[in-house]
Amino acid sequence: MSQKMKQIAGFLIGAFAAVGLDQWTKYLAVVKLKGQEPFVLWEGVFELLYSENRGAAFGMMQGKQGFFFLVTAFVLLAVAYVMVKMPVEKKYLPLQTCLLLITAGAAGNMIDRLSLGYVVDFLYFKLIDFPIFNVADCYVTVATALAMVLILFYYKEEDLEIFYWKGRKA
Repeated sequence: MSQKMKQIAGFLIGAFAAVGLDQWTKYLAVVKLKGQEPFVLWEGVFELLYSENRGAAFGMMQGKQGFFFLVTAFVLLAVAYVMVKMPVEKKYLPLQTCLLLITAGAAGNMIDRLSLGYVVDFLYFKLIDFPIFNVADCYVTVATALAMVLILFYYKEEDLEIFYWKGRKA
């Protein structure tokens, strides 16, 4: 098996494992939290509270499932493009990990949207009344922030040139 195939296989295994963890936590939220009072982990600060989100992050754009499907498809295609272009070098492992988590988060929430018509959320920072979220949201948020830091401060311009789209010249 080539190094590139090993890289892609590892990426897919990691993404499936991360999606599995997300789906398992959502399953537990449905079984243990739905119809129940919040499970308080830290009084006045953090609790587990079941919620059904029919929108995007923070409940925006309620009921726009077609739009979310298109955005997810675009994200997954963009990640696939970058993974194909990504060299099999240790220095790209942090970026690959970010892409893995973004993929898992997008896929995890899309599974909910397609199977349930909504996304199961259950993590709630009561202290600041932060919108309820889930593990997939954590993946996407943390990985996107880390990817931005990597692109801005870790990778050099020439490290990223391999990802540029080089369309056909007229």
